[in-house]
Amino acid sequence: MHRPRDSRPHPRLSAATAVAAGVALAVALGACGGEDAVVETPAQQTAALQSPSETASATSTVGVAPQQAPAPPDASAPPDAPASDASAARAPEPATTAATSPSSRERRVVVHLKRPTALRSRPGGPVVARLRPRTSFGSPTVLPVLRGSGRWLAVLSSELPNRRAGWISADATLEAHYTRYRIDVSLGRREVVVRNDGRVVSRFPVAIGGPGTPTPQGRFAITDKLFTHDASSPYGCCILALSGRQTNAPQGWGGGDRIAIHATNLPETIGTEASLGCLRAPTAAIRRAVNTVPLGTIVTIRA
Repeated sequence: MHRPRDSRPHPRLSAATAVAAGVALAVALGACGGEDAVVETPAQQTAALQSPSETASATSTVGVAPQQAPAPPDASAPPDAPASDASAARAPEPATTAATSPSSRERRVVVHLKRPTALRSRPGGPVVARLRPRTSFGSPTVLPVLRGSGRWLAVLSSELPNRRAGWISADATLEAHYTRYRIDVSLGRREVVVRNDGRVVSRFPVAIGGPGTPTPQGRFAITDKLFTHDASSPYGCCILALSGRQTNAPQGWGGGDRIAIHATNLPETIGTEASLGCLRAPTAAIRRAVNTVPLGTIVTIRA
């Protein structure tokens, strides 16, 4: 595994150690501390984001925002563990415990893929997808780790159905990091809350999916941080693309099924049930989130 790109030295660690021995890894990395380690700041690229949004022509050309992977923390709570079955791992809803409550100090392991990696339905099981070091939108592929099993890591990926986790080998070419961030979405309150190390750093209202196209619930990951460079687009200025998919797209919809938190050219709809599944946010709030929340951060959407 490669050393994280940071101005400070990091010890070389295996991804298996990062999860199976999370406390030991936290101690080993704890000396690094400080701000998020920059994984990469790519040149401006273009990609077509296709996710349910406001109009049938909601495919936008976007540029890739500066990307970050999280910095290593002190020793603390281990990653949540998904249950597994014969075909795939189901990502559970996190319970509110001392390890997940807003007042606790939180960290989660994420891995940055450096080479193509097989995603499997279970440890050593059938390959369900081939993950590349870059997403379809040109961002570094950074996956949150839910748990470890021997030399295997359970991760969230956009290549999987909602509420499912896949498995990658810890022997793959990876960089392991920690994230202190998490995002919680309440559909009932129509609100997004961003937390860093358990502390609320941002809270803002959003539009949610309409009655026929509700926003999917579950646990997802931020896969891409994107700028449209066109505030008049259906996505406004910028986008946090999520690993989740809209399973209730309207008949005849051809715009893709990925969901996202994004700005909007219809700010009057914020706080209402108005979208095809995405979460429409105020421009200033989503711009701040794109610039600060790392790739691989988990976004939990609840009723």
